[in-house]
Amino acid sequence: MGERRAVVTGASSGIGAATVRLLRQHGWLVVAVARRADRLEALAAETGAEAFVADITDQSDVDALRDHVASTGGVHALINNAGGAFGFASVEDSDADDWLRMFEVNVVGTKRVTSALLPLLRAGIEEGSTASIVMVTSIAGHVLYEGGGGYNAAKFAEHALTGVLRLELAGEPIRVIEIAPGMVKTEEFSLVRFGGDQQRADAVYDNVPDPLYAEDIAEAIVHSIELPPFVDLDLVTIKPVAQAAPHKVVRGTLTPKA
Repeated sequence: MGERRAVVTGASSGIGAATVRLLRQHGWLVVAVARRADRLEALAAETGAEAFVADITDQSDVDALRDHVASTGGVHALINNAGGAFGFASVEDSDADDWLRMFEVNVVGTKRVTSALLPLLRAGIEEGSTASIVMVTSIAGHVLYEGGGGYNAAKFAEHALTGVLRLELAGEPIRVIEIAPGMVKTEEFSLVRFGGDQQRADAVYDNVPDPLYAEDIAEAIVHSIELPPFVDLDLVTIKPVAQAAPHKVVRGTLTPKA
């Protein structure tokens, strides 16, 4: 098998950027996709990845990405990482526009990219190999919590999309992997969710012993696509030990019971 190539969406920061870095360290060719050209260019300069500026909620951008990938070597793994949460209000009080934004990027955007690149993933499969599609979802797509209505709904939908895709691709050498992180301390996730309120974003992780970081999730992603071609990690849920559930997080030192 020749050089392996991956496409990573949401690559300008957090889990996406960490995944690009680790894939490059493992020798993968990487197309890093995001909206922010300046961040992508810095990542490309640092890692040797290829930057491609695109908004996955825009079909013309996704079509351009597909055409670029097709004309420059194809793809063997797709990491659907782009997503986000907007707001933390109740179902009653939340802004419907925030819900629309969450569905557009977490669900419809993921569908757009997957549909566009599936033919290229098929085309890159050699005898004895497999293509990989990784969906980076969230434990919010499996466990409900107050204030999470829109994000829960979007991530539950992305989880469902993932399961249906796996059923539809049964019989083909294409594995569909879901990585569902819990609390991950990144520079932007909570800050975006709380509309730029740095104090409120910092409070999410305040006094939480050893939250996960983007690099921890990147390790799981890269591991999942480098396993033998007959192995499919259907669902990997990753939480810090201090987090029993989205709504139950221990703050302070973890100690054995007497």
